[in-house]
Amino acid sequence: MLVSLRADAARTKTEKKKVSYVRDVSKLENIPEDVRADLEKVAQKYVFRANDYYLSLIDWKDPADPIRQLVIPRIEELDDWGRLDASNEAAVTVSKGVQHKYRDTALLLCNEVCGSYCRYCFRKRLFMDENDEVSLDVSEGLEYIAAHPEITDVLLTGGDPMLMATRRIREIISRLREIPHVGIIRIGSKMPAFNPWRVLDDPDLLETFATYSTPEKRIYVMAHFDHPRELTEPALEGIAALLRAGVKVVNQCPLIKGVNDDPAALNEMWRKLSFIGAPQYYLFQGRPTAGNAPFEVPIARGFQIFEQAKLGLSGLAKRMRFAMSHDSGKIEILGMDERHFYMRFHRALDPADEGRFLVFERDDEASWLDGLRPVSDLGNPRAKAVKKNGAAAQLRV
Repeated sequence: MLVSLRADAARTKTEKKKVSYVRDVSKLENIPEDVRADLEKVAQKYVFRANDYYLSLIDWKDPADPIRQLVIPRIEELDDWGRLDASNEAAVTVSKGVQHKYRDTALLLCNEVCGSYCRYCFRKRLFMDENDEVSLDVSEGLEYIAAHPEITDVLLTGGDPMLMATRRIREIISRLREIPHVGIIRIGSKMPAFNPWRVLDDPDLLETFATYSTPEKRIYVMAHFDHPRELTEPALEGIAALLRAGVKVVNQCPLIKGVNDDPAALNEMWRKLSFIGAPQYYLFQGRPTAGNAPFEVPIARGFQIFEQAKLGLSGLAKRMRFAMSHDSGKIEILGMDERHFYMRFHRALDPADEGRFLVFERDDEASWLDGLRPVSDLGNPRAKAVKKNGAAAQLRV
């Protein structure tokens, strides 16, 4: 398999490339000097990092360019809005670097660096100097997973695990494969978008995936493409290399004002992703994270965008769900009418809530569950309304 994968790497259309990283906003020559001075203030609070390949995708003549909005700081990030841990991940952290929110899934926060830093990141707290949530030593996490046979899925995240040395990636994956009840290993990564050569130029990484992504127990790469312009030829080749190595690839991303809050852009991206074998998995409602005010999209508008973006797509291309990662669970936004929002728990912190139906008064300004007013009774005599945490009307029929 190693020989085959090395041969595949040699046949790619894209030449090997070593990207150069930029960590100082003052080095961005395409931005006027006076503007750079303001953006440096933002970068002092929320770190900046990008590379020459990704920056080359920006149309610098367009101030509203979506790729620019994705990685270049904005002064509005300093507005007093939101909180750093918007989904209360601290409440499901069972030990350093380990989260266990849903019964069958555990998260290992194993890296605290990303290829670039998305300005709307919901875990930007991890990249602050005072934060120590990530554990570079995953031994304690592996022991926890081994001691909990209900855990069948493990997500490697952070930060971006694909920025770790291949030797370390292989070590973690091999140790997870020694745990019999772990069936799926997921790797959350935006490197296929930020730097496709991380995949294309590392046959050892591909060989690791080919070894441990087996017919019985697959590795999934949870890719993160936000906009169709990220689907460049090198990016497509990187996805193809992962698929040849036996990895399953799906895409997930948030809905971001100024980046992808456009049905046509999402439609184009989802269509291409289905063609290349990396279909969309989730579209997330943006979390109310500190610094993210300029990226907020109201739920009502988000649902309209989501539905419009699916028009004309094949069934294979529109299997994704529009969801909120709330501290009470992953809540799917099912529909709305003139009066109400209709939702349900797709995953729930409390197993008793799994699949529970939720109804709220429609509010076209609200952008998060906590800002909605629950409906306690729809006139159905068989419906039992249960209020939980003051956040939702849960109707069980």
